[in-house]
Parts: sequence; C-alpha cells; structure tokens
Amino acid sequence: MIDFTISLSSDSHLPLYERLYRSLSGQIRSGQLQAGQKLPGKRSLAAALAVSVNTVDTAYQLLTAEGYLEVRPKSGFYVLPVPQALPKSGARQAPPPHPALPAGDQPPLARFDLSTGGVDTSLFPFRTWGRIQKELLYSSPQLLTRGPSQGDEELREEICEYLRAYRGVHCRPDQVVIGAGTEYLAGLLAPLLKGPAAVENPGYRRTRTILENNGLSCLPVDIDREGLSVEMLARSGAEVAYVTPSHQFPTGVTMPAGRRGELLRWAEEAPGRWIIEDDYDSEFRFDLRPLPSLQGMGGADGPVIYLTTFSKSLAPSIRIAAMVLPDSLLLPYRQRYAVYSCPVSRFEQQTLCQFIRRGHFSRHLARLRSQYKERMEALRQALEEAFGPDLLELEGTHTGLHLLVRLKRGPDEETLAKAARAGGIPLGRLSDYYMCRRENCPARTLVLGYAALPPDRIGELAGTLKEAWMPLLG
Repeated sequence: MIDFTISLSSDSHLPLYERLYRSLSGQIRSGQLQAGQKLPGKRSLAAALAVSVNTVDTAYQLLTAEGYLEVRPKSGFYVLPVPQALPKSGARQAPPPHPALPAGDQPPLARFDLSTGGVDTSLFPFRTWGRIQKELLYSSPQLLTRGPSQGDEELREEICEYLRAYRGVHCRPDQVVIGAGTEYLAGLLAPLLKGPAAVENPGYRRTRTILENNGLSCLPVDIDREGLSVEMLARSGAEVAYVTPSHQFPTGVTMPAGRRGELLRWAEEAPGRWIIEDDYDSEFRFDLRPLPSLQGMGGADGPVIYLTTFSKSLAPSIRIAAMVLPDSLLLPYRQRYAVYSCPVSRFEQQTLCQFIRRGHFSRHLARLRSQYKERMEALRQALEEAFGPDLLELEGTHTGLHLLVRLKRGPDEETLAKAARAGGIPLGRLSDYYMCRRENCPARTLVLGYAALPPDRIGELAGTLKEAWMPLLG
C-alpha cells in the first residue's frame, strides 16, 4: 500500500464516506497525492481504516464523478491531474487561512445543554406514541392521501377541547389551523395583517425575523414588570402586538389581568388592530393554575390570534403547532392559502389526536410538570447553596423551562458568561435578547434553560459555576 495519511477525525458529525472523500480530495488538490498515483484497493483501504467497503466505495465513486480519480479496468483507481487556477489580473485573491488556535485557546466543549429550547428526550412517551402510530399505519391507509388544508378535522376538534378546558380558549374546529411549528404559522399570518407589528424587547429575535421576512415590519416595544408596556405600544404606531403574556420570553414575567385588559382595549380602539398571543409553554406552571389565555378574555371573534405548540410538551422534532384565527380573518386566510397543503404528516396528526383523545396527553403533562418542577427546585437549591442568597438571585422559577440567574455584585455580564463558557457552561446573556435600549437590561443577568439538564448533574453544574465565578467576586 502506498504511504499516505488519511484522517477521519475532523467533522465528526459528517458520514464516514464524506470524511474520507474530503480527506482524499484535499490531498489531491494539495499535491500530496500526485497525478497518476494509484490508490489502494477498496478492501485493503477499508481494512486499514477499520471502515466498511461500502464507505470506501462511495468515497471513490464521488471522487471519480468529480474528476479527481479515474477507473482503469482491471487495474483500479488512479489520481487525475487537477489544474491549479490562477487568479485573473486585478481579481481579488482569497485571504490566507487563519492560523489554528493554540491548544490552550480552543473554546471548550459544552458540558451541559442549557439551551432554552431543550427538552428531556427520556421523558418522551415512546411506547405509547409508537403503539398508536403502529396501529394507524396498519389500520388507516386513507392517511396516505392528502388531507384538509387546515389539518385533519379530528385533531382540530381535540385541540379545541383541550384549549377550552385548560387554557380558556373560545374556538371552533374550523378556526384552527395546524402547521409545522409556530414559525411556519407566523409566516402565513404576517401577510394577512397591516403593520407595523410591536415585538417584545427583550424578546425572541426569531419572531421578529420571521415576521419581517414575510413582509410585516416590526418595532421593538419595551416590557416592564407586568409585560408589554401598553403606553409605549400606543405611542409606537404599531397596528399589531406580538406578545407572550403567560410567560414572557426571556424574562419570565406573567402579564396580570389588568394589563391584559389594557392590551385588549388598545386593540379594540381602532379597526384592523390585532394581538398575536404566543402561548408557547403555558403547560409548565408550578405554583398556581395559569391565568386563562388572552384570547379567552377577548372572545371567539375578538382581536386575539392565538398560537400554541406541542414542541415543549412532546419534542421539538414533532413539528405540530396550532393557530386559532378570529372569524374575521378566516376568509382572508382561506382566500390566500386554500391551495396550500397542511405540512404536517397525517400519521403524526392522527397519532397526536388519539394521544389526546385517550387521555395520554393529560397524564403525560402531569408527569412532565412533576419532573420539571423537581428539577427546577433541585437546581435552585444547588445554586443557592453554592453562592448564598446574599450573592445570587433567581427569577422565573414559577413557570416555564428556563430561569434567570443574576449576581448581585461582581463583573459585567460578558465577563461572567465568558468565565462560565471556559468551564464548559454555555449560559445565554439576557442582554442578547434586547433589540435596542440595552442599557435597560438588568446587570449581571444570564439565561439558563434546564429542561435538558440531567437531574444527576445539577450538583456538578452548580459546583463548576462556583469554580468559574467565585474568583471574579473577590
């Protein structure tokens, strides 16, 4: 076998055949493998690299198709000459590659998943979900056909009943639209509304991006201790308000009934004003039963468009969300989107339908609330023991799956976040969620999602965070 080195260690998220392809093509372009050189046979190379013959064959076929290799009958694979392109006169040349960071400067790998979108996948009801899906696969061949544009009516009926019972939403099945996530539904909704739209500051930046990508200009409006400032909203000139009243993201503020009433009055003062209520994780309230939805206060044909998702309660990859449209928006919606197909698989829709109908969903939510509450309490206790109440303050522990960690003294937020990252703890900075007026951001405040944090590693997290921060606190 010829003597050359092949590395499959980089880009470990890629398939083996692609890593082999990249390694070989790079050596051919650099001249390490020269034109006319014969490569090892597929079996011998596979044995040398401890990979399958199919892996080597696929890589060789890709290299052949792209002109790096040629196949000589009964002989094998040979390297073809690869001409080096010369830059045209006056053309901009590519900058030299950045030198590799010294080993000590490499950013450490994250030791914990503290993302606000994470969930504990071990809590997913695998057996029940799989059993229902298998039943449907064998008993309901009609689900292979195209379904209603707004989603299967049976699922919409179950969602209506669930929302009425648990969130006080007033709706009929024909008002419900099923979509592949709230981002998709917000993208459909935006062209139906007259802007500009007020978005919460701080808030979920992706919401603003999606609305603007679909033609609805956005204005950041500040929140206070009761949620979106209606006074600032009135001055902004916005015609639409996008809010998370049950659990404001990322601060965790719950909008009280009085502020909700003010917001509804703002919408009713002028025709064409709308409130988009994103009820993204209202299932996870740990102290009291959550306030009824804003939509429930406004009524079935009030000014509120209601959005909810099953991403937190089931899994992010199960892209099922629902939108409840007021009657006055139904006709414009259908005129614009009647030709669209529902983007959610009918098998997934019917699995969720049966999961709710048979009582599994309510039991699953009860289990999730219990598990996540225990996790949050353990996290709170561990952090308070590590730092003490005179140094550390936690906010947002009453609901949702993330909380705010605030130090009462010490260096700035960036220094704290950098020290945590050096210890493998990827904490978000609250200031990153501000689209403007960052000076209003409370000092030394970081965002910690705990849903994907294993309970048996909570003590390790608190101890590592203490090691990272205490030297900075004097």
